[in-house]
Amino acid sequence: MALDSYQKRTFKQVGTRPNRPDGVDKVTGRAMYGADATAPGMLHAKVLRSPHAHARIVSIDTAAAEALPGVKAVVTAADFGVPEDAFLRDVQDHCMAREKALYDGHAVAAVAATTLAAAKAALKLIKVQYEVLPHVTDADEAMKPGAPVVQAGRAYENVPAGMSENVTHHCEFGHGDLDAGFAKADHIIERHFKTAATHQGYIEPNACLASVTSDGKAELWVCTQGQFFYRTLCAAILGMEASQLRVTASEIGGGFGGKTMVYMEPVALALSRKAGRPVKLVLTRDEVFRATGPTVSSSMDVKIGMTKDGRITAGQAVLRYSGGAFPNTTVDMGAQAAFAAYDLDAVRTFGWNVMTNRPKESAYRAPGAPLSIYGVESVVDELCQHFGLDPLKVRLLNAATEGTKSSYGPTFPAIGLKATLEAALAHPHYSAPLGTNQGRGVSCGFWFNFGGNTCVSLSVNTDGTVGVTEGNPDIGGSRASISLMAAEELGIPYEKIRTIVADTSSLGYNDVTDGSRVTFAVGLATIKAARDAIRKMCSRAAKIWGIDEEAVEWVDGAAVPAGPNAGKFPPMTLAEIAAVSAETGGPISGHYEVNADGAGVSFGVHLCDIEVDPETGASKVLRYTVFQDAGKAVHPSYVEGQMQGGAVQGIGWALNEEYIYGADGKLQNPGFLDYRIPVSSDLPMIDTVILEIPNPGHPYGVRGVGETGIVPPLAATANAVSRAVGVRMTELPMSPPKLLKALEAKG
Repeated sequence: MALDSYQKRTFKQVGTRPNRPDGVDKVTGRAMYGADATAPGMLHAKVLRSPHAHARIVSIDTAAAEALPGVKAVVTAADFGVPEDAFLRDVQDHCMAREKALYDGHAVAAVAATTLAAAKAALKLIKVQYEVLPHVTDADEAMKPGAPVVQAGRAYENVPAGMSENVTHHCEFGHGDLDAGFAKADHIIERHFKTAATHQGYIEPNACLASVTSDGKAELWVCTQGQFFYRTLCAAILGMEASQLRVTASEIGGGFGGKTMVYMEPVALALSRKAGRPVKLVLTRDEVFRATGPTVSSSMDVKIGMTKDGRITAGQAVLRYSGGAFPNTTVDMGAQAAFAAYDLDAVRTFGWNVMTNRPKESAYRAPGAPLSIYGVESVVDELCQHFGLDPLKVRLLNAATEGTKSSYGPTFPAIGLKATLEAALAHPHYSAPLGTNQGRGVSCGFWFNFGGNTCVSLSVNTDGTVGVTEGNPDIGGSRASISLMAAEELGIPYEKIRTIVADTSSLGYNDVTDGSRVTFAVGLATIKAARDAIRKMCSRAAKIWGIDEEAVEWVDGAAVPAGPNAGKFPPMTLAEIAAVSAETGGPISGHYEVNADGAGVSFGVHLCDIEVDPETGASKVLRYTVFQDAGKAVHPSYVEGQMQGGAVQGIGWALNEEYIYGADGKLQNPGFLDYRIPVSSDLPMIDTVILEIPNPGHPYGVRGVGETGIVPPLAATANAVSRAVGVRMTELPMSPPKLLKALEAKG
C-alpha cells in the first residue's frame, strides 16, 4: 500500500473542533481584505463600461480625460498586446473590450487619478463612438439560424457544421443501448427545463492594489482564490516574466468559485505601469454583477424510463449552457454529472456550450452540475409520483456503488452514496408529517473533486512550535484543517501549529482553491511534509544516541528506539530535538510537492420541506437536512458549514436568484436589493449528517466537501415545491409570480 493511500488509524486531533486560527482577526476587523491594502502615493482607478449589450467600438477619445488635473494614466485595449493563445486572449478581452463590447458592462477604458472624484470625472470625459449591433442573451435563441453572432469563428472542431456560430462546444457521454432501455420501461417522462444565471453573491467586492516599478518588477495584492494562477494570467497579459510579478492573496470575503478568474487586475497593473505609481481598483456592487462571472444559464431536455417497481431502464439528457460572450466547456461537467448517482445500463448525455451577450461565465461551486442534476432528479421524482413509489427507496434501488461503471466512463471505487441514502431514509425528518400546502423534496448530488498541483513547506522552530506554509487562500477554514493534520502527524498540540498562506515568491506553484481540492491535496502534502520532517528528526535523535537511523521511530510526538535491540533511551520530543538542532545539523524542515491524484468523488442527499402560500406564491422552507460523505471530517464544524452554505446558496438559486435581462440586453437587477439572496430570517437551521466512508486515495481518507453541498438543493427544493402545489415546476427560479401562474393554470 502506498504511503499516500488510506490507512486506518485512531485519530487524536483530527475530528475535533478547535477554534479557527484566523477567527480573532476576522471578528475584530484586523484581518486585511482586498480593499484594505494601501501604498504611499497610491492612485485610485475607475473603469468605463459599455452601456450596450453588443456594439462595435468605432473610436475612443481619451484626450480630455488625460488632460484633467489629477489624472495620471488612462488605458484602453490599445495598451495591451494580442496574445496568440486563444484562452489568454479571451481572458484579456473580457478585462478590456478590444474591437467590440460584447455585453452590458464590458470594460472599454480605465483611469487612474489622485482621487476617486477625479477618476470618476475623467470617465465622463472619455468619448466612445459605438455602432450598436443586434444582441442575444438566451441560449435557445442564440442557437437558432440567423441569430446575432456574438463572435465569429470561435467554434471548436467538435461542433457539427451548419450550426449557429454561437455554438462553440459539443460533448457526449454515456453507454448502452438507449432504444432498448426505453423499450423496457413501463413509463417514460420527458421534460424541458430552464434555469437562470446566478451570481456567487460574495459579500466582498473584487479589489486589488497593483504596483509596477520602473525596473519592470511588479506587486499585486488581491482578493483571490488562487494567487499563482492570477500571476500566470496577469504576467502573460502584460508581457512580463512570471518571476517579476509577486502576487499576495488577501483574506477573502467570499469567493465560491467567482474569484478564480481575473477581471480587472491586469487593468490595474497596466495603469500602474503607465502612471509609475501604485493603483488601487475596487469594484462597485453594480460592477460585480455586470462585469464578473456569473454561472451559466441553461436549457435542458431530460428523458427517463422506469419500470413500475422503480428500476430506471434508460436516461438521456440534452444540455444547452450559455457561458456568456466567450467559448467555454462547463457543459462537460454538467453532462458528466447528470446521471452519476445511478447504476444504469443505458445512459447518454449530450452537451452544447453557446455564446450569448452576457459576461464571461465563471465557476460557482460544482460548475455545471447543479443544473443537469436538477433536471434529472426532477424527472426521477415525477416518475416516483407516477408509480406511487418512495423517492428515497427508488434512488437506493438504482444507486451507484463500488464497481459501478459511471455514466461518464470511469468505474467507481469505494463511494458513500448508498450510505447517505440509507441515513436519509432512517432519519426522523423523512417520516415527519406534512401539513396543507406543504411538500417534501428529495435529491441526490454528486461532484468529482480535484487534486492538482500543491506545494507545502513545514518548519520546526527551536521552541518546539511548527510553521506550515501553503499556497491556497483559506475560503472555508482550511488553515484549521491543515493545522490539525500537521498536529496529528507530528503528535504535538494543535496550538503549536501556525499555518500561513504564502505569496507567489515564497513557495512552489499551487493550483487555485477550487474543485474541493484544498483539504484533500494540501492536507496530503502537509502530511507528507510532516513525515519528511519526522524522518529528519529521527535522524537527529539517532545521531545524538549514536545508533542507526533505521533504529528510531516516531511515536506520540517523540523519537523513540524502534525496539529493545536499539538501546534504552528516553523518548526525545520534538521540542527537545528542535532545541539542539543547531548542534546536530541545523534547521529542521519538511517539504513536499505533488500533482495530487485520487481525490475521490463525493455524494450527498438532501431533504427539503417547503410550504407554498397559494394566494401569494411565496415559498417558505420549513425544514432542511443535508447528508454527505466527507471521507473523514477533519474539522467537523467547517464540514457542516460547507454543507449548510451550499444548501442555502442552492435554495436561493431555486427560489429567487436570477440575472434578469431586458429587451435591450441590459442587466435589470445588478444589486442585492433586486437580486434577492436568502438571509438568515428566510431559512430554518440547516441540519447536517456527516458520513465518513474513507477515500482510498488519501492517508486520512479525506474527500473534498465544498461543492457537493450546492448540487442537490435545486432539485430538492423544486421537488418539494412541485409536490406542495401539485404542479411540476420546470423553470428556475420558482419565484412567486411563476408559482402563481402555475397555480392559476392548474385551476
